[in-house]
Amino acid sequence: MNPSPNTLLVNPTITSRSSARFPLSLLNLAASLDKRGSSAIVDGNIERDTVGATLRQLEGGRFHAVGISVMGGPQMAPSIEVSKAIRERHPSLPIVWGGYFPTLYTDTALGAPYVDYAIRGQGEDTLPDLLAALARPDRDVSRIGGLSWKHADGSIVHNPNRKFTHDDPGIVLPYDKLGEPRRYLARTFLGQRTAAHQAAIGCRFRCTFCGVAAMFGGTTKLPAVARLERDLKYLKYELGADSIQYFDHNFFDREEEMIPLLEVMARYELPWWCYARSDALLNMSESTWKLVRKSRLRMAYIGAESPSGAMLKEIRKGTRPDQTLEVAELCRRHGVIPELSFMVAPPENTVEETEHTFEFIRELKKINPASEIIVYIYTPLPEGSKHEKDRGKRASTPLLDLHGEPVVFPATPEEWTQKRWVDYACHADAPWLTDDLRRHIQDFVTVLRCKFPTVQDMRSPPWAKRGLSAMASWRYRRRRYDKPWELNLANRLVRLRLPQVSGL
Repeated sequence: MNPSPNTLLVNPTITSRSSARFPLSLLNLAASLDKRGSSAIVDGNIERDTVGATLRQLEGGRFHAVGISVMGGPQMAPSIEVSKAIRERHPSLPIVWGGYFPTLYTDTALGAPYVDYAIRGQGEDTLPDLLAALARPDRDVSRIGGLSWKHADGSIVHNPNRKFTHDDPGIVLPYDKLGEPRRYLARTFLGQRTAAHQAAIGCRFRCTFCGVAAMFGGTTKLPAVARLERDLKYLKYELGADSIQYFDHNFFDREEEMIPLLEVMARYELPWWCYARSDALLNMSESTWKLVRKSRLRMAYIGAESPSGAMLKEIRKGTRPDQTLEVAELCRRHGVIPELSFMVAPPENTVEETEHTFEFIRELKKINPASEIIVYIYTPLPEGSKHEKDRGKRASTPLLDLHGEPVVFPATPEEWTQKRWVDYACHADAPWLTDDLRRHIQDFVTVLRCKFPTVQDMRSPPWAKRGLSAMASWRYRRRRYDKPWELNLANRLVRLRLPQVSGL
């Protein structure tokens, strides 16, 4: 009789230990795996020697596979490092990549000799099914939805997508697998002990640049009320959390479905942060806003993206520029800080769209000075990385670099570790930017963040932030953004927090 499968789940390092939050994806996977077998977790954000910690776990017990959560950007290099180390020390142990990167770039992931299987999209059912198949004599994985794998001849096979599954109200996340869960509680502007949590998963909107749309295909899953209540009760009364950072892909969806959840949150009154859409917030009734205020929503991250209606339509955002202005005012009235993100420097009309966005940001600041602004570079997903329902939906202009040549995306995980592609994945740079425009964007962001320091900065003393704001005032007032040498010098001493880099 085969023993029940035992899986090691690894979250490669992606942030500092002080910024570590619960590895929620692995906790959910572990809860599913433990129904049929067992699992253990190595979190590289806490275990700084991820390779060493992983190999020690493998040597200390019998594991049937290793599942590695992989996101593009700074997590690529650590993911490759730990995968190579496992392959070298345990050459026959199956290595499974899951998460955003193998979902968006499946062939690239499976082209690596240290990746045996790739899970596309949700993994809570696919990974246990894979472990069960590997335990059978024939090891037939051809019927497992959401799985991509290699034939013996090296060819890659993509099984059909797996349908998005709904929430299991009885699931309990195994926080004990993290050792001491309280070390994941962080001091933020929300509270002294902020916990990360994810209630809803997915998003029913299909923005062309968004990895969530590519991963979940326009589907949203809200939690059962009983599960949310149980989770908040545990976080508040067992761990001592005094605030919540919700990692939901789109927290506010349909109002009637949100009201029961907001009623639970209003009873616990834990200050919170979440992702939201301007149209959803604008459409909520006053009675729902009363619940939102009682639940103590402090900040909502809203993807404004662009002041151009044409661009918003092109990227299938589904919102309008006037709604961005309206939601800034609405949030001001209800005591919620809107954290508005913008994507500048699109491939077409690059300079004009960027300058238009800067002026729009100034208009927002007049309406609601407390608005937090995050500026990204627009870096769309390659056509082949979109969800299969969205590929070829509309003719898109080929992406060209500065020399007018088509942008060629990396073909291996190693290429994705190059700085220019890490920056692309993080929306920090693009092949069509000139050096002058790149500097101009950086200088605008410097002036803006000095003039309006983020409330999320808990390290810099108030006097330092006031001083920087005063120094930046004349540049902001006169639109003299370029070469802010004095602000760059002052930033070496003050080091203001960058929300687009470190979040809460």
